[in-house]
Amino acid sequence: MLPSVTLLGPLDAVLGDLMEYVLLVLVVANLVTRGIAHRSHVRQAAQNGADAVTRHPAHVASNVLLILASFYYTTLHQHSGVVISVLVVAMFLSDFFEFEARKVEARRDVDLERPKSAIAASVLVLLYAAYISLFFIIEPIWSGVI
Repeated sequence: MLPSVTLLGPLDAVLGDLMEYVLLVLVVANLVTRGIAHRSHVRQAAQNGADAVTRHPAHVASNVLLILASFYYTTLHQHSGVVISVLVVAMFLSDFFEFEARKVEARRDVDLERPKSAIAASVLVLLYAAYISLFFIIEPIWSGVI
């Protein structure tokens, strides 16, 4: 049996058992801030033009918190932490390029579309975060099948 490793000591003791739920809450908050940011981008482009479209600070903060939390979760549970970290980084990259696409749409005076790839990536992150945090609900059925 491998000894348990506590990389960050007291922080691991406090957040160790709750980290799955923290990730789930951060993913839901990220989805909410994504919607708020999109409405803000549409409003900015309509009122002031393409140069006024800027990143929404709440969405940037939720992205950063989600990335840091997923990397921290990797120190607690290596396999599921790496999986969610990869999904979160992919979501961040798609969000980055979707923002640039919205700026191009605003410059061309086209209606701003929803950030479809970032939404799809967010849904994948949400599904995996729900799986690791709410597994106890389906565990009896899962154990009976597997």
